[in-house]
Amino acid sequence: MAALRSRGHLVRVVDTTQGLVSEAEESRLLTASVGLTPTDVAGLVERERAMLAHGLAQLQAVREAEVLFLSVHGGMGEGGTLQAVLDVIGIPYTGSGSLGSALAMDKDLSKRLFRSAGVPVPTWFMAPVAPADVTTALGWPVIVKPSRGGSTVGLTLVKNAKGLDEALALAARYDREVMVEQFIPGRELTVGILGDVPLPVGEIIPKHELFDYECKYTPGMSEEIFPAHLESPVARKLQELALAAHRALKLGGYSRVDFRLSPESDIFCLEANTLPGMTRTSLLPQAARAAGIDFPELCERLCQVAWKPEGRTRETTT
Repeated sequence: MAALRSRGHLVRVVDTTQGLVSEAEESRLLTASVGLTPTDVAGLVERERAMLAHGLAQLQAVREAEVLFLSVHGGMGEGGTLQAVLDVIGIPYTGSGSLGSALAMDKDLSKRLFRSAGVPVPTWFMAPVAPADVTTALGWPVIVKPSRGGSTVGLTLVKNAKGLDEALALAARYDREVMVEQFIPGRELTVGILGDVPLPVGEIIPKHELFDYECKYTPGMSEEIFPAHLESPVARKLQELALAAHRALKLGGYSRVDFRLSPESDIFCLEANTLPGMTRTSLLPQAARAAGIDFPELCERLCQVAWKPEGRTRETTT
């Protein structure tokens, strides 16, 4: 909000569970930290569903906006439902369309598309899966996670057969489909895509064994290096694969594609994020800064990519 306002835009804020947010409410909602565990959001989901089905199109701030800047993670906001509603309303919005958003959110489908596009991925099974199959085909440890989740919510690193059932049950709390994926040791790397151009590669060094929920959202729990210290051919290959993954899912506007680089220098694509974090210190803005694009300019560029002249007023809604 501050970045777009600093560039001269009129910005109004809409919450997908409660509607238009007043300026006084903006200050209250902008907390200094993020909770370490996800809350029970059943009631919020119902309110969001009602807002998307009936309320969003009725809001003047939405109908009169030039561009809707989407600042949401997971669920209906990132998985294509919100985008499909906005397609019906006919207001341009940042990021990918409903199809690309849905494909990227479904890790099973996205990995199949990556593989068909020549982007290497870890081997995986969809649950149910027996420990003997994991031992034979994947090896231990493995990653167990919801197939259509995000922010590592419901994700577990399972080191032996004893922990498999508990991890499957945890992931099933967040999605009907659960993925069991080969764990790739090594370096955590990420590549942002802006328009159709890959940004400098970044490396994430978390304090924990994995770049988990706490490390992602707690200041100081990870070290992020942009550009990553890589040999030029490896960095170029990562950028090429990121762009191939972005195109394979028919993504638009921008994305962030995450990778693992094994000790043997093999590259594996983990997933593509259609609405990556957009605080000043998030990974995509850091990648843009390494390319000489400051945060307000980045936010405005995302709006420009999405904007279609339709005689609307100079207004942006997040």
